[in-house]
Amino acid sequence: MTSHVIRRILSPARYWLLVLAVIAAPTANAAPLTLNEALRLAAEYSPALAAAKAQERGAQAALNTALAYPNPEIELTSGVSRPRQIGGTSGRNELLGLSQQFELPSLRAARRQGAEAGIVSGAAALGDAQLNQHSVVKQAFFDVLRRQEEALLAAENHALLLQIRNRVKIKVEVGESPRYELVKSEAEALAAESAARSAELRVTQARDWLRALIGVPLAENFEVAPEAPLAADLPELDELRRDLLARQPLLKVAEAETRRAQARVEQERASRLPQPTIKLSTERDPDMNQWRVGVVLPLPLWNRREGPIGEAVAAMHRAEAEARQIHLGLLAELDQAYSRYQIAKRQVQTFESGLMKEAENAMKVAEAAYRFGERGILDYLDAQRVLRTTRVDFLNARYELQAALIEIERLRATPITGESL
Repeated sequence: MTSHVIRRILSPARYWLLVLAVIAAPTANAAPLTLNEALRLAAEYSPALAAAKAQERGAQAALNTALAYPNPEIELTSGVSRPRQIGGTSGRNELLGLSQQFELPSLRAARRQGAEAGIVSGAAALGDAQLNQHSVVKQAFFDVLRRQEEALLAAENHALLLQIRNRVKIKVEVGESPRYELVKSEAEALAAESAARSAELRVTQARDWLRALIGVPLAENFEVAPEAPLAADLPELDELRRDLLARQPLLKVAEAETRRAQARVEQERASRLPQPTIKLSTERDPDMNQWRVGVVLPLPLWNRREGPIGEAVAAMHRAEAEARQIHLGLLAELDQAYSRYQIAKRQVQTFESGLMKEAENAMKVAEAAYRFGERGILDYLDAQRVLRTTRVDFLNARYELQAALIEIERLRATPITGESL
């Protein structure tokens, strides 16, 4: 049965109460998705992690390539010999040759160092991908919880405004209130209905995003299980910076890429030296057999590899600059995340220290005053609007705090244990 058919059958108040119940209760056919299960599924099925793992395997294979020796070359020729002088012997001639290039130790060492740095870079890149995946899935999971709570608040608010509208309607019909109060209450109820529908849509969008991040098909209207908020108390910023510099995978990637670029420079410089090739051959003619042993050395006269060496040096300088930029960028991100954490934490403490209670009390006073005719509908609706705004702001502050903590967890590369705020 579609949603518009349900709206025709049920009254608006009952419809949104039904939406409230659907959002609040888990589905009967499937258990709610927990955060640990979401992280496990993402680690198993995420395409981004699969790409990072493939990159790491490629770096391991690159080391085998760097350690491999050049293949020998074999030469086999055969032909016919015809004498040019009288009395010479005619017949077949054959040549069998074997060549083996020998690389200088400096070249092999530089190539090996570059491959080993690539392995470190690949492993760190995989760690960074896992850390990012863990962070974005956790953010998406808490975003679903946030949107569900927003939908609950919106549905409750709409149900309350419908009750107010019905109460005002009765007073208007018996002549106790002017008609403009009914117009005002109906406008508020319509705005609340629109807000509830928008909140319902945001829940669906948040579920879709979480499903895409996990990378495995989930039920269309899957539910997420409530999760304990992360601990709101963090060490001082200086300690967080030390953790970042010691553990952050992106810094390890940058350092490894710098070492690989330095090894590339050494490899290009070592390639400038002649690499000898040993040749061994035997030749059989109708009149004699010949054995030859020789060495082939290329002469670096026209090409002294100035171009490749210059490219490698420029790449090394670029890698060093990028490493410095990553270092500064990560510290700046940590400072910004820590500022957001402090602001959100103060906001949560302000709400919990009495602001929420004051808004609820003001709502109760305004409702009682309206019931006894001491205040009009506008004062009542204003108090109700203030309470709704306060609840939404409190909800946003709580989840902004969670988002800042998750971002700090990613930058710090250290998990934050969860406990109730």
